[in-house]
Amino acid sequence: MELTNYIGNTPMIKISDGLYAKAELMNPTGSIKDRPASWILKVQDPKSKGFDTICEATSGNMGVSFAWLAASMGLTCVIVMPDNMSKERKQTLEYYGARLIEVEAGNFDRAIEIRDELCEQNGWFNCNQFGNKHNIEAHSFTTAQEILNWAVDNKREISAMVTGTGTGGTLMGCHERIKPQFPDMKMVAVEPSESAVMSGGEPGLHGIQGIGDGSKFLVSMDNVDYIQQISTEDAKARARELAKTHGLFVGISAGANILAAEKYIQSVNPGGDVITFLCDRGDRYFSCL
Repeated sequence: MELTNYIGNTPMIKISDGLYAKAELMNPTGSIKDRPASWILKVQDPKSKGFDTICEATSGNMGVSFAWLAASMGLTCVIVMPDNMSKERKQTLEYYGARLIEVEAGNFDRAIEIRDELCEQNGWFNCNQFGNKHNIEAHSFTTAQEILNWAVDNKREISAMVTGTGTGGTLMGCHERIKPQFPDMKMVAVEPSESAVMSGGEPGLHGIQGIGDGSKFLVSMDNVDYIQQISTEDAKARARELAKTHGLFVGISAGANILAAEKYIQSVNPGGDVITFLCDRGDRYFSCL
């Protein structure tokens, strides 16, 4: 059986009354990024087009997913990543055989520029997660459809979707698929308070790896109803609490998502269910949690 057959169909976990989280940490490499990475490579199929190397700029998880998939497909993987990402992410990439190129922290635009230059100069396949419509498709057809199926099967009413925004693929895909079925559902975007770009602020250094990369990328702000800012320290603290109170060993962005969802519920009292995501596992952050 192909490894990609094990991606998705992750469970919904009850965090508290009215708050459910999709356990994306249970994907093969331990993050939600297995979904768009596998979708992009399946739909665009670089190997059949003569490419032997794929390249991506990433804060980590998407890179790990691409490195894993490349290894299973006989492709070389080159990853461009800011140098302040966790050492566990870097070690995982190298373990899968990826070549890692690091750039100065806080300059994610430069990471994207280097990726583009390398692909142009060397004839590599540019995965382009931040501008790739197949990223949104992956979440629409898999992540969001699974949530919709869960809601219908369990007769749940979804009142809000809370998600951290990196590329924006999860938010946009869920909006596209779920909003027509639950037209009153609100979309809540989560961003680091230290890099509140969607709120009109300037990009800044923060520690919620995987979100807040300094631009809106795929996000259409017309589809965002609320923006919730969460600080790095608060996200880390909530992630640590989840391990102790729920047995959920999750990453920093999952802590941000849960905290943002709880703040939304406290301030809005939405009535129906609020859905969020446990984006990845905590063992990718031992050095910085």
